[in-house]
Amino acid sequence: MNPHVELVAQNKQFERQVIELAPDVFGAIGFAASNVYMIIGDEGLIIIDTTETTKAAENILAEFRKITSKPVTTIIYTHSHRDHISGATVFAEGNQVEIIASDNFESDLVAIDDRHPSPNKALMARTKRQFGMGLSFPDERVSVGVGPGDRPMQGMGAGYIEPTVLMHDAQTSISRDGITLSLVKAPGETPDHLVIWYDERQMLFCGDNFYSSFPMLYAIRGTAYRDFNAWADSLDLLLEFNASILATGHTMPVVGAEEVKARLSDYRDAIKSLVAQTVDGMNQQLGPDDLAHSVSLPPELANKPYLKEFYGKVAWSVRAYFAGTLGWFDGNPTNLARLSSKQRGERTIQLAGGAEQLLKIAEDAAASDDHQWALELSDHLIAVNEQAVAAKRLKISALRAMADLEINAAGRNYYLLSAKEMEESLEGQV
Repeated sequence: MNPHVELVAQNKQFERQVIELAPDVFGAIGFAASNVYMIIGDEGLIIIDTTETTKAAENILAEFRKITSKPVTTIIYTHSHRDHISGATVFAEGNQVEIIASDNFESDLVAIDDRHPSPNKALMARTKRQFGMGLSFPDERVSVGVGPGDRPMQGMGAGYIEPTVLMHDAQTSISRDGITLSLVKAPGETPDHLVIWYDERQMLFCGDNFYSSFPMLYAIRGTAYRDFNAWADSLDLLLEFNASILATGHTMPVVGAEEVKARLSDYRDAIKSLVAQTVDGMNQQLGPDDLAHSVSLPPELANKPYLKEFYGKVAWSVRAYFAGTLGWFDGNPTNLARLSSKQRGERTIQLAGGAEQLLKIAEDAAASDDHQWALELSDHLIAVNEQAVAAKRLKISALRAMADLEINAAGRNYYLLSAKEMEESLEGQV
């Protein structure tokens, strides 16, 4: 494996450490996919987010206990993604603690409504691929894009506690243990996002509304439409605080008022630029495939290290905006009744002069480093089950080649685990 050098370099920021961001405010970075923050109050502790596994939470709490022995009395969830809420039982240490979240908080760790069918098996399979669960570190899984590739997975989702206090107003002030915080609704990566403003320290805990990567406007594990415009508007809201410290849900916190302002402004502008370009193309009757290849960030944004596509990706976002606003149909009447994969495969094989000839064309494409074309041609053979074993082996090789070209951690992980799954399915076949 030869992972992208920029992805390898980006992963270096995830060295495990507890940093003091301000007097009595500490952040645990690199212990898990997401960060955990501790504010020391008069008699107890306020914890902001609790990470993805009980083991990671235990490791973080052990480090926090080197600083203070005060009990955790309040936990605040910035939002409902499981990598922020799954270690609460560890921080509670068996005590009854206050758990605060937005009133539209909705976690998939809560029992699923079994009255309706749900694609949970597909979602779990795709989640494993996006995060590289089952890949070796560091050769295969370099990182998860906004967190370390090497992190404990024991107790995934096991330590969740349901919120006990729900915030209904757009902005609510709370006082706990001598600490006054403002909780503000700011929809972004999820509709239920809360950001926390600590005025005394001029510090803003922003959840996943900002991290040092192009934002995950669409996750390839499978997500409902994320409101791009709402996210951009929330970034305007965050800018109004004029924070000196931005405590991010992932990646290193940002220190310095000018740096915070620059990063939030660029993040907002990147989202707005993508939306404007995509809308313009849609109004010219372009479909998602063509738009995904034509929309790009302006160079002055694309070159910013914190907007590199380590986690989110522009092309995925363009497709998601199209589907989220106009739906699956691209406007071309040809695509109202597209052929099945098998039907397309049969006709493509016929055009190529047979399955062996199509396989050779695919092999020639791979030899010329045209790996995407090799993947697409291989899929025709696999769909028809002609030369399928050879086509699968070619696809495995092409997936691994694509992975090493990919700066995006989620994309790299998805390619590699898909290749591994296909390779395992071929065991014993000639």
